[in-house]
Amino acid sequence: MCDRHGSAVLPDFSGIVAANAAPTRRRALAATAAAALTFAMGPGAGGALAQGRGGLRSTHGTGFCNLNLFLAHSLQLAREDGLEIQFVNTPTFAEQVTFLGMGQVDLGLMPYTSFIALFNAGAPVRIIAGGGVEGCSIVARPGLDTPQKLRGKTLGTFQLDTLEVMPYDYLKKHGVSFRDVTVRYMGNTPEAVEAFKAGAIDWICTIEPYATTLVNDVKGAVRLSDGRDIYGPGYTDCVLACRANLIRENPAGLKAVIKGMMRAQLMAETKQQDALGRVVGTYYKTSMENARLAMEKQPAVVDARGQTDFILQRTDSLVEMGYIKNKPGRDAIDWTLLEQVITENQDLYRQLKHRSA
Repeated sequence: MCDRHGSAVLPDFSGIVAANAAPTRRRALAATAAAALTFAMGPGAGGALAQGRGGLRSTHGTGFCNLNLFLAHSLQLAREDGLEIQFVNTPTFAEQVTFLGMGQVDLGLMPYTSFIALFNAGAPVRIIAGGGVEGCSIVARPGLDTPQKLRGKTLGTFQLDTLEVMPYDYLKKHGVSFRDVTVRYMGNTPEAVEAFKAGAIDWICTIEPYATTLVNDVKGAVRLSDGRDIYGPGYTDCVLACRANLIRENPAGLKAVIKGMMRAQLMAETKQQDALGRVVGTYYKTSMENARLAMEKQPAVVDARGQTDFILQRTDSLVEMGYIKNKPGRDAIDWTLLEQVITENQDLYRQLKHRSA
């Protein structure tokens, strides 16, 4: 899933609309930062290829919902369609989201909850494809084996993230108020994992491969939920979002990214070892065994059309938590380019194990 950078202060997206309306010093600084942070790790990346064939810049996280994007980047799977996928690193999750909202990157893979907050703030962005499904887990320390025992305990999570919304929904389902627990916003996933191992937090909502690692490494740790008991099988975690104007101005480029991710998904589903060999160590700092478990528990799925209602319904929780006031409508999601890629690549699409149709 996406890398988690949280803080105790709600990320401020209020300046995004103004930043899109006119150039500002802040926007100029952000543009400079984006240029400085752009890099490409794939073979032949950078300069000549990007200028000659065109490139799109993307932010990303570190979890397994990023697998298709990571593979597409590592192998440059959009290159045959004339596009280079470039990555932009950001120091924090808030900046990752803000960069997309301000137009410093073209697209990004992020938790759908973060996208909704960005869209709600007035940023011209749209969801155009899926990222990963399932893979989120609530893990508690030994003895904390029921929701009721979590009262008064400290949760480690990330603000405005699916990993915060899921504990909220879990407690609500079992009649426990979110106000009855102490919430500690962590800096990133490794920090949260180490805090759990050290006993600094009592329970955590995290992703694969970290959830399985904690259950295996912390004696007596309890997996209270894998999300399926709350949301059902195949629930969405992350989505691929882009600047709305690109759907009109550069549909070919976006389609090349989606197709590249679809090719990556087929590779992950049919050549697991080869796929993991490309990403473990470079994109994922974990063992090969944990990576294999993670791939099984959190498959990356490009065709998220079947999760449209799920994504929009989760806005109810964001309203209840005070993160947004206005619920986005169907216009936040545009599957047009995804559907065109599917239509134009039927042989590829039919081979995919995970799809909406």
